[in-house]
Amino acid sequence: MSRKYHHGDLPAALLRASFDLLAECGAHRFSVAAVARRLGVSTAAPYRHFPTRDHLLAAVSTAAARDLTAEITARAEQAGDDPAARFAAAAAAYVAFAGRTGAGFDVIFAAGLEELHDHERTDATRALMTLLVDLAAATGPRPAQDTVRLVEEAVALAHGYTTLYRDGFFRRGPAMLDELGPLVTRAARKLID
Repeated sequence: MSRKYHHGDLPAALLRASFDLLAECGAHRFSVAAVARRLGVSTAAPYRHFPTRDHLLAAVSTAAARDLTAEITARAEQAGDDPAARFAAAAAAYVAFAGRTGAGFDVIFAAGLEELHDHERTDATRALMTLLVDLAAATGPRPAQDTVRLVEEAVALAHGYTTLYRDGFFRRGPAMLDELGPLVTRAARKLID
């Protein structure tokens, strides 16, 4: 049973505030103290639910992996039956999600989190990667290592666009983020060709 705070469910509030902080400042400036300040709670309060920074980040990673999997699935379905369009839609979904939430692969696969042996996180990240590999494999016959390489290239492409967006290379704002989708989609399709 979780304790109630003036924010209601503090663990859920910590996750929401973590996403907000990541979207504004990126993973390099993420801290439990900053999340606590954002919520107006003591810096000790988060540690009642998450024993370390990595435990909070693992919870964010799990939520991000699940939400990104759902977003990629929805965008792939919207893209129709063409396997190349479905795969390219995954790259655009990543840019939209990571640009909006700040939780890209740098958060989902943050160094050191695997040492926590968090089964929920492992399952969520495995589901995400399985989805990406399946979308890549559907684009045509190729050796398994080439399918994995295609996923790596698409992730690098999408993460690169997202990083440049976050760093201000592109004009920041929701409209610009929406404009990146078609650019990333075209670029991801070229990876297949």
